[in-house]
Amino acid sequence: MTVHRARAAAFAAVLTAAALSLTACGSAGSSTAKSGDAAKAGAKDAKDATSAADLGGMDALVAAAKKEGKLHVITLPKDWANYGKIMDSFKAKYGIEIEDENPDGSSQDEINAITSRKGQDRAPDVVDLGSAFALQAVKDGLLAPYKVATFDKVPETMKDPSGARVNDYGGYISIGCDAKKIANCPKTFADLLKPEYKGQVALNGNPTKSGSAFGGVYAAALANGGSLDNIQPGIDFFGKLKQSGNFNPVESTPATIEKGETPISIDWSYLNAGYTDEFKEKGVDWKVSVPGDGSYAQFYNQGINKYAPHPAAARLWQEYLFSAEGQNLFLGGYATPATFDALKKDGSLDAAAAAKLPTVEKPFTTFPTQDQITAAKKVVTENWTKAIAG
Repeated sequence: MTVHRARAAAFAAVLTAAALSLTACGSAGSSTAKSGDAAKAGAKDAKDATSAADLGGMDALVAAAKKEGKLHVITLPKDWANYGKIMDSFKAKYGIEIEDENPDGSSQDEINAITSRKGQDRAPDVVDLGSAFALQAVKDGLLAPYKVATFDKVPETMKDPSGARVNDYGGYISIGCDAKKIANCPKTFADLLKPEYKGQVALNGNPTKSGSAFGGVYAAALANGGSLDNIQPGIDFFGKLKQSGNFNPVESTPATIEKGETPISIDWSYLNAGYTDEFKEKGVDWKVSVPGDGSYAQFYNQGINKYAPHPAAARLWQEYLFSAEGQNLFLGGYATPATFDALKKDGSLDAAAAAKLPTVEKPFTTFPTQDQITAAKKVVTENWTKAIAG
């Protein structure tokens, strides 16, 4: 399964080395479903609800979602941040079918689906977007304001005040390596330039479309004299990798890793760490390092399609993802949940899962602003192909 998701994150938390701990720094009929009790209480239609209270409470929201009976998600790979288990658990808990369309797609695909399928039952109910896409979607009025019950537990800097988009999980750029094929696995960006890695170093996707690859270029920039205002050194670094023969143009996926086509992969820490477990029985000894010379982290955003064909199920999905159960499921997939600190404080954090997070020697503490991300995307779009061409 590929995981080429064009995501760039919203950033406003401090990640500690030990646990990446966050500190604050569809049919017409289905779309209007209500429970009888909620209707009697004068509750709003699900599509207009900005909280469960607007529907008459969580019981009414659950009833309305079950009446709709389906949730349409898009671009959620099962091996991405534990989404497979999250979707299975949601279905088991509420009996609502989940249709997962185009799991190998990008954030732009999600946005395109919202805009091109307005009014259609096949439109996505919810989206999981990188920052640049989420912020633009809010600006364009594509996402519905909604505050989950645990909204106050998410740091202020990790959410839109209206709840239209809220950070849910994140991780670090890391270097994954098949230790059975690579004698000495690289641990830093500087290592990747060594002659011994000829044709071995791959990215998960193209940075003009993929957030994980974009994050890899940003991390490389920080490792090579760049800054959040200057991503060009990261592009130049990959240009050097290409010139040296070390850059592998094959976009890495679990399939390419298993086949040995991409023995070194720059990707999110939760994906690489997950591969370590996934491939143990397949003969792949996958090692993961978070490079100290290019420490870079990102978080992703949940949002509800303003025109969701199953608006109650969409809102219930959000409630589930931001519940202690949902957040700990992200943690079980080696991703840091947005409410990490709150869970730790109230004793509901899965400590065993937190202890398994990859070690971070140099925490990433200053996150790019929207303007910095926009500017960086423009530079990458204009210069990436030129850097690796030929």
